[in-house]
Amino acid sequence: MGDIEAPDTTGPSQSVLQTILPIAKEFASSRKGQLLIAEVALSLIAFICFVASTAAAFVTAPLIEFLAALFLLFAYSTKFNERFKGFHFPLMDFLRCVSASIIFFIISIISVSKFTDGASKAAGVFGFIATIVFALDFYFIFNDLANFLKQGGDSGDDPPRASEYNDSDSDSD
Repeated sequence: MGDIEAPDTTGPSQSVLQTILPIAKEFASSRKGQLLIAEVALSLIAFICFVASTAAAFVTAPLIEFLAALFLLFAYSTKFNERFKGFHFPLMDFLRCVSASIIFFIISIISVSKFTDGASKAAGVFGFIATIVFALDFYFIFNDLANFLKQGGDSGDDPPRASEYNDSDSDSD
């Protein structure tokens, strides 16, 4: 009557991140996946720092970039982007990265130079790091799109998807 079964420990175990977000392991280990995960993390940290600082007027930009990066992380990892042919996801991702790097750079300069509290300084530092990550991402996307167009992208082929341009070495020449 008092027998309790031991839990089955032979089943597959998932990490907390995989339970919350259905991120495919092959995408998470790719260059694009790592950049998107870094963008999500840095945007969230900058958002939290701006909320805690006196520079709370800048809280909107990291929140919007966090949500956009989270959506694209979800879309690329679940191959949601391949179902919608009307949206050009690499171009949308490129424009998101360009705007995010410019906005993060501007608000980081302002928060570091104008505000004196520690949370504003921390938000500025994380904003500068996020600027670098977003700039790296749009550099890789630009090279991949430029290579696609050099190869005659107007032949009716689809542009490179996230799975195709994740691990290719970019040549900027």
